[in-house]
Amino acid sequence: MQVPFSEMVRVFARIGILSFGGPAAQIAVMHKELVDDRPWMSEAQFLNALSFCMLLPGPEAMQLTTYCGWRMDGVRGGLIAGLLFVIPGAVVMAALAAIYVWVGQVPLVEALFLGIKATVVVIVLQALLKVSRKALIRLDGWIIAALSFIAIFVFALPFPLIIACAAIYGAFASGQTNNAPAPPLAKANTIRTIAIGGAIWWLPIAALWASGQTLLTEIGVYFSKLAIVTFGGAYAFWPI
Repeated sequence: MQVPFSEMVRVFARIGILSFGGPAAQIAVMHKELVDDRPWMSEAQFLNALSFCMLLPGPEAMQLTTYCGWRMDGVRGGLIAGLLFVIPGAVVMAALAAIYVWVGQVPLVEALFLGIKATVVVIVLQALLKVSRKALIRLDGWIIAALSFIAIFVFALPFPLIIACAAIYGAFASGQTNNAPAPPLAKANTIRTIAIGGAIWWLPIAALWASGQTLLTEIGVYFSKLAIVTFGGAYAFWPI
C-alpha cells in the first residue's frame, strides 16, 4: 500500500521510540500502529509476514518492520523503517551505558535497573497475550502453541524440528482455511532487492577490512554469522 512519505517516516519513528520490552512488545506496537490505527496492512498480511519472519534467522521484529516499510515504499521504505527501528534504541542504550559507567555502582542506580528488568518482563507478557489473541483464532492454534512451549521448555527439542512438525500439521489442515493465495512476486524486483540488501550488509564490512580495522571487521563478521544461524527470533540470541 502506498502511503505519504512524511507520514510513513513519522509513524516508523514513533514505533522505534515507543517499542520498549523486546520483540514481543515491538511487534505489538507495530500491530497497533499499522493495523489497528491505520489501514496500512490487513490483519492477515501482518500475521503472515510475522509468521514468515519467525522462520528466518535473526531478530523477527527488525525483519518485520523492514518488510512493512518495504511493502509501503520499496527499498527506500524498508531502509527508513529499519533505521528508525534501530537508531532510537541505540541512542538510548549508549546513554544508559554512559550513565551506568558513571554511577553504576551507586545502590540507587542498581535498584533502578532491577525495577526496569521486572517491568520489562510484564511488558513482554502483556504483548505476548495481545499478539496471541490476534494470531491464535482457532483451538488448534492454542493447542499447537501449548505443545510447542512444552517441547521447548520441558524437552528442549530443536526449534527447526518443532517448526517442521507445525508446518506438516498446517499442510494437512490448510484445506480448512480460506486465505487467498499471495500474488506472485516480480523476479526482477526480487533480485534487485536481494542485491541491494546484500550490498548494504557487506559493503561496510568490506570497507572496514580495507581500512585495516581488524577488530571492527571481526565484530561485523561475527554478528553476521550469528544472524544467519540463530533461528527462533530475538529471544534465541540470549543464550548465545
